[in-house]
Amino acid sequence: MIKIGILGDIGSGKSYVAKNFHYPVFNADLEVSKIYRNNKKIFNKLKKVLPKYIYTYPINKDEISKAILSKNSNFRKIIKIVHSEVRKKLDIFLKKNKGKKIVILDIPLLLENKINKKKDILVFIEAKKSDISNNLKKRKNFNHKLFKKFRALQLPLDYKKKKAQFILKNNFTKKSVKSGIRNILKLVLNERDNTRY
Repeated sequence: MIKIGILGDIGSGKSYVAKNFHYPVFNADLEVSKIYRNNKKIFNKLKKVLPKYIYTYPINKDEISKAILSKNSNFRKIIKIVHSEVRKKLDIFLKKNKGKKIVILDIPLLLENKINKKKDILVFIEAKKSDISNNLKKRKNFNHKLFKKFRALQLPLDYKKKKAQFILKNNFTKKSVKSGIRNILKLVLNERDNTRY
């Protein structure tokens, strides 16, 4: 199984690109939403460490946001609890898809949390700042302060770009994304034994 990790800035279109590979995708943000909706055990853990902020089940994202914005240490507590559950979900996903030729990892903190393995392929999504900004503004309940907190957790974009074997330029058109993906898959599937492409 070839694992392709998608890297890039928040709002650069990582999930859109991941989906367009047309292979099974592990979307960490989606898994977090499911955990907030359905996981009572995680709710109890969060409520225990952040009783002043977390008190509604299913977990209310506004309560999570308030906790994150009020203290950096709250953010670390939430990450510690939620990310261990996301890792379990990733293990299940990989077992379930072990017969597949390729799987796509759409995990915002892929490198930061050392989730990727050495032989995994990394694709960096490059987009113009103005396009990213427009994309973020379209998001429902976009919060600039939260965005800055999330960005502060991430490794520098230049570092991620250097780590990637491929750079896919996303100008937010289907055509550019699809041709970028087609080229990557051709190289990955033809030269899977090479370490650099």
